[in-house]
Amino acid sequence: MIHTEDLTKQFGDQVAVDRLNLDIAEGEVFGFLGPNGAGKTTTIRMLCSLIAPTSGRARVLNYEVGRDDAQIRRNVGILTETPGMYDRLSARRNLTIFARLYEVAQVDAQVEKYLRLLGLWERRDDPVGEFSKGMRQKLAIGRALLHEPRVLFLDEPTAALDPEASRLVHDFIAELKGRGRTIFLCTHNLDEADRLCDRVAVFKTHLRVVDTPARLRRQVYGRQVLFQLGGPAEPFLPGVAALPFVQAAEVDGNKLTLTLDDPETHNPAIIHALVAAGAGIQFVGELRHSLEDVYLQLVKDEPAAGRES
Repeated sequence: MIHTEDLTKQFGDQVAVDRLNLDIAEGEVFGFLGPNGAGKTTTIRMLCSLIAPTSGRARVLNYEVGRDDAQIRRNVGILTETPGMYDRLSARRNLTIFARLYEVAQVDAQVEKYLRLLGLWERRDDPVGEFSKGMRQKLAIGRALLHEPRVLFLDEPTAALDPEASRLVHDFIAELKGRGRTIFLCTHNLDEADRLCDRVAVFKTHLRVVDTPARLRRQVYGRQVLFQLGGPAEPFLPGVAALPFVQAAEVDGNKLTLTLDDPETHNPAIIHALVAAGAGIQFVGELRHSLEDVYLQLVKDEPAAGRES
């Protein structure tokens, strides 16, 4: 659905995107994560045929960037980080203009559909200039969906939204995925990416890593199991650390944290060893690191990126 080969964009001497290679499948929610200035928005602009790459190739919906630009722009939806609206026009009029530009078959029905779904129907005839930032963001999401695009690019879709509105957007994304839509999601909300995305890419001018959130956790941290003991854990550390399947062991007071490749198989042996050594076990549970923890580990040693264009 989306394919890039060494996709590169330079602005003068500044490299914004460096030889990006991606393959994104139909129906996938793909998270594109990186700090400000990493080149994420530049990547979206190239994939939507809004700016031309300096070198490399990209295909979206089997259309080639640089050759089939009009077809790409017609068939994708995009929510930019700072979407522009006609402030003096009503919400309904704003969406009507864009529905006609996209040649939507039933303009009025489609406009009403998204105004209602986004909770803006009661304000449909109010000037957009009177809307809050969150309301404007919801209207921009509706604008990106009017023509029911098969590929949707979302740049910070829940920025400035309250929890209720954010949940609505999340439900939209899940529904669109269920219909086979492909969603390219740029977000700083890593909990959002963790819950919504099939795979995520960590990107900072160049591609750092691509994988599922679960596999990234295992790649960075392994699988860690916490054994909460009834007393100090230090005396029991040498015994469990010597077990051949224990990759790492740490002690913090009454807590013993072990890194294992297969906890389901090895936990019983560890429990047996601890009990035989006289430990009182109060609790056993696998630690779950957040995607934010993983992300910070992956980008912490990267050099600072330049200003994103």
